[in-house]
Amino acid sequence: MRLTYYGHAAFSVETKGKNLLFDPFISPNPLAAHIKVADLRPDYILLSHAHGDHVADVETIARQSGATVVSIFEIADYYAQKGIQSTHPMNFGGAWDFDFGKVKMVQAAHSSVFPDGTYGGNPGGFIISNEEGAFYYAGDTALMMDMKIWGERYDFRFVVLPIGDNFTMGVEDAVTAARFLQAKRVVGVHYNTFPYIEIDTEAAQRAFQAAGIDLLLPVIGETIEL
Repeated sequence: MRLTYYGHAAFSVETKGKNLLFDPFISPNPLAAHIKVADLRPDYILLSHAHGDHVADVETIARQSGATVVSIFEIADYYAQKGIQSTHPMNFGGAWDFDFGKVKMVQAAHSSVFPDGTYGGNPGGFIISNEEGAFYYAGDTALMMDMKIWGERYDFRFVVLPIGDNFTMGVEDAVTAARFLQAKRVVGVHYNTFPYIEIDTEAAQRAFQAAGIDLLLPVIGETIEL
């Protein structure tokens, strides 16, 4: 699996010959000014929740690529009503076999509303599994005991966790989440984009290292093998 980081909580994963793009907030992010949104052609766009810092580029990318938007029912329906031709609605606990593997949508402890005030359903995360392995994207969330269940059920190659604090888990809780998930590799997201979520990345890496966990913080635009 190959992960490309696009800043904030936006990233893609290439697996089974498909490109999965998560939470595309790119064009409004000055830190990601060098990323050309017009060049992105994912096969799927998976959305954890409806906040503007996770959905800013959904319509542009979906229209130019024909990607299928996968999210909770209310979000999928929102984009279907906007004319996005391919959407797949889900809800918590449900799973679906796509051509790249199985997606299970799981709950997150956060909030969800579109920038225009439209109800965005409930926030969630995704567990993706196939012959290449399994990974978990937590979305924006607080620490949850549910993560222990998922850690017992799946052998994760890696997990993607928010670490910026204030709006989501901070580093301390993210370390605990990684332990619950029995994960040895964590890709950190949702940090340093805004003043509220600026962190000491070296201190964060030391905290994870002390727990025997690798914290990966790719630079924006970097692709890493996982």
